Amino acid sequence: MPQSAHAARRERLRARLADHGLAGYLVTRLVNVRYLTGFTGSNGQVLVSARASGDVFATDGRYDEQAAAEAGDLPRVLAREEDWLPERLAAGDRVGFESHDVSWERGQALSAALRERAGVELVAAPRWVEELREVKDASEVAALRRACALADAAFAGLLEWLRPGMTERDVAGRLEQAMREGGADGPSFETIVASGPNSARPHHRPTSRAIASGDVVKVDFGALVDGYHSDMTRTVAVGEPDAALRGVHDLVRRAQAAGRAAALAGAPASAVDAACREAIAAAGHGERFVHPTGHAVGLEIHEQPILHGAATATLRAGMAVTVEPGVYLPGVGGVRIEDVVVVADQGPPEVLTTSPRELLVL
Repeated sequence: MPQSAHAARRERLRARLADHGLAGYLVTRLVNVRYLTGFTGSNGQVLVSARASGDVFATDGRYDEQAAAEAGDLPRVLAREEDWLPERLAAGDRVGFESHDVSWERGQALSAALRERAGVELVAAPRWVEELREVKDASEVAALRRACALADAAFAGLLEWLRPGMTERDVAGRLEQAMREGGADGPSFETIVASGPNSARPHHRPTSRAIASGDVVKVDFGALVDGYHSDMTRTVAVGEPDAALRGVHDLVRRAQAAGRAAALAGAPASAVDAACREAIAAAGHGERFVHPTGHAVGLEIHEQPILHGAATATLRAGMAVTVEPGVYLPGVGGVRIEDVVVVADQGPPEVLTTSPRELLVL
C-alpha cells in the first residue's frame, strides 16, 4: 500500500490527541504498527506526535533496511527498547499508550522510566488504533477483494476434484495449496474441513477421516493477501445427503441472505445477528445456532465489531464483516454459509465472496 495511505491513518490518530491533551501516542502492537507505517517486521514501534514532524519509527538493526523500504517516510531510530523515547518528548508531556496490549509489568516500568528521565506522564489509551481500523479505506477494501477472489477461485477448483475417499486433511491441504498458487501469501487461518458427523462441530480441525458418499462437507477457509484476510464457508454434499441436512442447508442459506440484507450503514450490529437467528429459531433450530453471526475482518481474522445479540456497535460504511449463520445437529452433521461483506454508504453491502450458496451435490 502507498505510504500516503499510512500517513493519512496517522493523521486520523493525530486528530484525537488534542482532544485528550496528549503530546503523542506510542504504538507497540505490531499489527497496529503495520497499519500506521506499512512495516511488517517483528520489532517495531511508532510514536505518533501531536506535531506531524514529531512522528518517529523505532526498530532494531536487523530491520534497518526493511524499515527504510516499508516505512521510509518516517524518521527512524535503531533501538530494542524505549530508550529513544525520552529525548523525543518534553517535561510535562502526556503520552498515550496501548494499555490493552502492554503487560502491567512493562507498563509500570515504562511509566517510571519516562517520569524519572523526562518528566513525562504515560496515559492509558486502549484500542485507539483498533477503533480506526474498524472502517476500511479504499486500499484495504481492494486487498480484501483480492483475498476473497483467491478463496473463491480455490473453492471453484474444489468443486472439480472433491470426491469420496479423500481425507479431511487432503482437502485442507489442497485448498491451501490452490490459494498459494493463485498468489496468496498463505491461508488466513487453519483451514476447517469437516465431513459427515464432524460437520456438526463448528470449529472442527481436519483429521484423517475419509469422506464417504452421502457426506456433507463444510469448508471454512480464507486467503491472506498483503496482510488482509478473507473468510468464507461453504457446505457441499458428496453424493445425496441426509434429507434433514438438505432442509437445514436451505434454512441456513435463507437465514444468511437475511443477515446480508441487514448489514446496512446505521444499523445496529445486533440486527444482523437477529435477522439470521430469527429465521433459524422460527424453524425450530434456534438452540443449534451456537455462535455469533459474524465478526469484522481485516489485518486480523477476528476484529471488532462482533455480530452477536448483545452487540452495541453501529455499522458504518466501510466496515468489512462476515455473515455466517450455522445449524449443527450432533451425530448427523452441520451447515454453515459465510461471506465477507463491506457495508455501503447507502443500500445493500458489497459481497466480496461470491461462490454459490445453494447446496451443491458433487
